[in-house]
Amino acid sequence: MVPVSRSAAVISRPEPMASVPPLRLTSAPKILLYSHDTFGLGNIRRTLLLAGALREEWPGAAVLIVTGSPVIHSFRVPEGIDYIKLPCLDRVAADNYRPKFLADWSAEVTRLRRAILRRTVLGFGPDLMIVDKRAGGIDGELVDTLRTLRRSSRPVRLVLGIRDILDEPEKTRHSLEKSGCLQLAERYFDEVWIYGEQAIFDAVREYGFPTAVAGKTRFCGYLRRPTTRTARKPGPPRVLVATGGGGDGSEMIRTYLEGLSALPRSIAIDSTVVFGPEMPEAERAAIYQRFGAMADVTFVDFEPDMTHRYAEADVVVSMAGYNTVCELLSFGLRAVLVPRAFPVSEQLVRARLLAARGCCEVVEPEELRPDRLLEAVQEALRHEPRPVTVDLEGLPRIRERARALLGSEFE
Repeated sequence: MVPVSRSAAVISRPEPMASVPPLRLTSAPKILLYSHDTFGLGNIRRTLLLAGALREEWPGAAVLIVTGSPVIHSFRVPEGIDYIKLPCLDRVAADNYRPKFLADWSAEVTRLRRAILRRTVLGFGPDLMIVDKRAGGIDGELVDTLRTLRRSSRPVRLVLGIRDILDEPEKTRHSLEKSGCLQLAERYFDEVWIYGEQAIFDAVREYGFPTAVAGKTRFCGYLRRPTTRTARKPGPPRVLVATGGGGDGSEMIRTYLEGLSALPRSIAIDSTVVFGPEMPEAERAAIYQRFGAMADVTFVDFEPDMTHRYAEADVVVSMAGYNTVCELLSFGLRAVLVPRAFPVSEQLVRARLLAARGCCEVVEPEELRPDRLLEAVQEALRHEPRPVTVDLEGLPRIRERARALLGSEFE
């Protein structure tokens, strides 16, 4: 690797791309997914799920993911899918990002990410490109590339993919206006896919989509996950405590374990705690030191595939990230959600809306105490799971929309 100097730009100017379109060797499409990647596992897990579904739709497709996720290597990447890794960014506020590891080289990292994105997109020449959440990329890093794509004689279909809820409406409207996201969506994108159900949260109305963007928006539904069923084993009820990425999950874990240790001996619960790969080592070690000797608790550092953990659980205690919620709904599990409320309120809004449908119990951030959390867990254990009333058919609709956009050219 060539060393980077403060006094020199990493890349002064991208080299011009050849005007000849990339050679096509098969009748299957080339698909590129840009993953909005900063905090946690949600964006990259959703991107991998979409990539896998599109690869199933076109088994010969070339699918390329461009992401800065620091943990993508920890997941199984399906056959026919590859990825290019960008330097990592970290979200320090709702709309403020900085390099995760190269903190003193912000300008260089910005230039490097833009250059890699430009050369990758234009060099790959996708037939379909799906951009996650931010139409122009983080801090507008995709805008120049989008302009170039639209000037090209080679057609490309552009899709903006958005999870069900971004933040509470007023903040989101301000953020979308500041970033120019909706203007970019109107100008450059063919469709906007929302991975949620309009009857639960109408992002078009709540976020004030202009008429032109509303007209190209499709509510796809939530994304169902593969499930595994196991026979109920005899013994105490089993509670799974999961934090997703784990970057801010230590308080929830500590609160749960404090409540568990205060229960009377007559109440038996087998618990499994999964920390997540982004939990700071100092916080993980402090939890081990304080609670590691508890005989009825199993600690797991990280599992990229939680399927068998969900299959064995009677109740799940977790935060309310998009992917976790999709997994819980897919399994039909009883859940106690402890949503994050900072720096964005996305999880809190989602948890409240799902609780209103009877899909889960919610412990609000200001209520997070050991006794309150264990009370919610015990209440969930006393009731059978309720029927899922949420639309989970997002993946079939996404495959259908991709087919419609690309037309009959690809088999």
